[in-house]
Amino acid sequence: MSFHSKIILITGASSGIGAATAIHFSKLGAKLALTGRNLVNLQHVADQCEQSFSLKPFLVTGDLTNEDDTKHILNSTISHYNQLDVLVNNAGILESGSIESTSLDQYDRIMNANVRSIYHLTMLAVPHLIKTKGNIVNVSSVNGVRSFANVLAYCMSKSAVDQFTRCVALELAPKGVRVNSVNPGVVETNILTRQGMSKEDYAIFLEKTKVTHALGRPGTPEEVAKAIAFLAGDASFSTGDSLLVDGGRHAMCPR
Repeated sequence: MSFHSKIILITGASSGIGAATAIHFSKLGAKLALTGRNLVNLQHVADQCEQSFSLKPFLVTGDLTNEDDTKHILNSTISHYNQLDVLVNNAGILESGSIESTSLDQYDRIMNANVRSIYHLTMLAVPHLIKTKGNIVNVSSVNGVRSFANVLAYCMSKSAVDQFTRCVALELAPKGVRVNSVNPGVVETNILTRQGMSKEDYAIFLEKTKVTHALGRPGTPEEVAKAIAFLAGDASFSTGDSLLVDGGRHAMCPR
């Protein structure tokens, strides 16, 4: 699988799955546009990509919940490369909250970050992807296809991403543009500690994957990155698909 001459825009690329995806695509020869809110972390990821492919990615910072930033991210990428082949909608947030403890502020925060931002950036990117017969990979979650307590707004947001994936896949298929999602289970990233979970609680959370995931462990960002690259490349007859990369968690039932 090669992505030489392909231009790939990855959101949320400063850490976790986004960073691993950037590094993996660089090893496959892609030219990258990386976006995130933390320029220092983005530069660190870019340095690792440059070591892999000797070509430094184009970096553009911004907050995807800000419409002007989203426009700037897309316009800057097109201005720099004059082309877009793959959009990886990876940026997102996770917060805990049940119907008894949530708030409308939490709902708005999560839906804006996880759904509205993808909706907007994809709208802007589609004309350019049609030109290249490119494709889109949305990073969803096993929470989009299975129900879990105490992450209500997050589960709703990822279900919305999956439905968005299928609808847009149908709309763009006649124009040669594929749209798929990857749905990870628990993956070892900093998404939960960034939201305030202590290191001790996070260690306990990871330990629980021995019983909540059929394979008995959490996934790695690199494993998800490889699935994203598969959907963006070799999966040429797949569109509207949600590829579960969750160690079998979706198939588990309480016993």
